[in-house]
Amino acid sequence: MAHSILLLPGDGIGPEIMGPVGALLERIGAVTGTPLTLETALVGGCAIDAEGTPLPASTLEAARKADAILLGAVGGPKWDALPTAQRPERGLLGLRSGLELFANLRPAILFPQLASASSLKPELVAGLDILIIRELTGGIYFGEPRGVEGAPGQRRGFNTYVYSEDEIVRIARKGFEAAQARNGRLCSVDKANVLEVTALWREVVSDLASEYPDVELSHMYVDNAGMQLVRAPKQFDVLVTGNMFGDILSDVAAMLTGSLGMLPSASLNAASQGLYEPVHGSAPDIAGQDLANPLATIQSAAMMFRYSLGAPAIAEALEGAVSDVLDAGLRTRDIAGPETAEAALVGTMAMTQAVTDAFEARWSASS
Repeated sequence: MAHSILLLPGDGIGPEIMGPVGALLERIGAVTGTPLTLETALVGGCAIDAEGTPLPASTLEAARKADAILLGAVGGPKWDALPTAQRPERGLLGLRSGLELFANLRPAILFPQLASASSLKPELVAGLDILIIRELTGGIYFGEPRGVEGAPGQRRGFNTYVYSEDEIVRIARKGFEAAQARNGRLCSVDKANVLEVTALWREVVSDLASEYPDVELSHMYVDNAGMQLVRAPKQFDVLVTGNMFGDILSDVAAMLTGSLGMLPSASLNAASQGLYEPVHGSAPDIAGQDLANPLATIQSAAMMFRYSLGAPAIAEALEGAVSDVLDAGLRTRDIAGPETAEAALVGTMAMTQAVTDAFEARWSASS
């Protein structure tokens, strides 16, 4: 039975990355004998231009039927003047809520070949491997009421930060389970000294800890967590936190690895159906120039094979292929260092092809 994958190229650099990555997926299917059915749909700004909405009903329906969704990027200055509820990013939020994708997994892994690209000293980030688990369908991004009211000069903006106990329980369990599968340490991030909703968060997470005696639980305020990520990031194993805090901390963690172009993510629902996307944005300033780094999207595809398609061997081979290409010295400009030779600088197409070739070599050697 074929695995159905919905490709959502989106905006900016999304389409030029998704094209060659889609070809990579087809090649993976052929080489491994894994039947894959690929379909493409619109989301974000391109969907606004074509159909007047950032999330067409047909796209949401196709996403619900797919085993997994691979997203490029959404947004850009072209649509910045639109009302908030009509902007490209609402398409992404609609997918998250429509598919009940409540758990966002963002690994921050520093490939040893890129230690010099990190903004921190190599000794602080060498061997870095942390996982941030972000609650994705609740919190202040979805809370009601929200809006802006009042006459000009006296306007008042407001958002509602709310979490129910069951929402906290289900994301906390993801954190504990991930820690069990890794190094047994879970740090729950909140602002319990100021915000009542996160005081409840801390209480609920603490109550769950007795069910996971093999996991060492700690708590940290979000401002301290941000500081510790850039002071001593290797103290962390798994972090679990709410929507807004996770959004911020995962981007901080991204720079520890040298580039947003290297970070994948997975957003999962209770059935392990997932939306997989790179952490980087649409980068309209470099769109159409074959400069975008495809490795975050490729690693997102590896997460897709692991979490939604039940093919961990393919995931490991694909991640290994990325490492092989970096070992060979190939770099896109965002991860190039002063030691990178001009001949080793490659674009989106060439980097994806190099990973494709490395995957085939790895798979053949293991067969």
